[in-house]
Amino acid sequence: MATDEAAREYLKSRGISSLPVTIIDDDEVIIGYYPKKLIPALQLDVQVDLSGKTLWLAEKYDTMLGATVRAIRQLSNEQLQQHLPWRERWTLRDLMMHVLSFPELACLSHQHGSMSTDDMQASNTRLKTLQTSEEVAAYGEGVRQHLIAFLQSNDTAAFDRVVPAHYGGEVTVLELLTIILSHSTHHLKQAYWFIDHELGTSLVNPATDEDLEGIATPAALF
Repeated sequence: MATDEAAREYLKSRGISSLPVTIIDDDEVIIGYYPKKLIPALQLDVQVDLSGKTLWLAEKYDTMLGATVRAIRQLSNEQLQQHLPWRERWTLRDLMMHVLSFPELACLSHQHGSMSTDDMQASNTRLKTLQTSEEVAAYGEGVRQHLIAFLQSNDTAAFDRVVPAHYGGEVTVLELLTIILSHSTHHLKQAYWFIDHELGTSLVNPATDEDLEGIATPAALF
């Protein structure tokens, strides 16, 4: 993954503006988190199950999003506006909105037809007025309810629709929701760390390792 300025200039010279990106032998370019291409291209001896089960996904999203909303409601507006040490332009509010809005985008992809960087930017613009703890929590609760209803709908045509996504490449909506569950859970764990270590706040009833069991996330938070 390119992170420094020289690497960014190199990517720019090749007409690549999105990150993350993987370049293999200066020839093959894979943009975004795209397991179906990355695994064979890098000759990885792993298997990734992206199929997901709707009932399992509904249960885990209910748990993860519910825990996110509970955490937000325990934070003051001032705490929510604290900046993150690892991403200085982001506040804790931005991180929490990231956890909540990506599942919404993944769910809506069955209607919109994609989850692209443009979709993400449009979502950020649409949601930028939500700033207080109560506003963000109310939005998150709406996402939770809508997503659970969708996963319990038995709408196989919507589940199986193939969409282009920045996370996953060409995937079904159900595969995309599986990927984004891991993505949002990882960022929720980062939020927990920040709330505990930087804000010195002990949350009541946070999600436990047992609650989040089975959701694949990186071993390291940062």
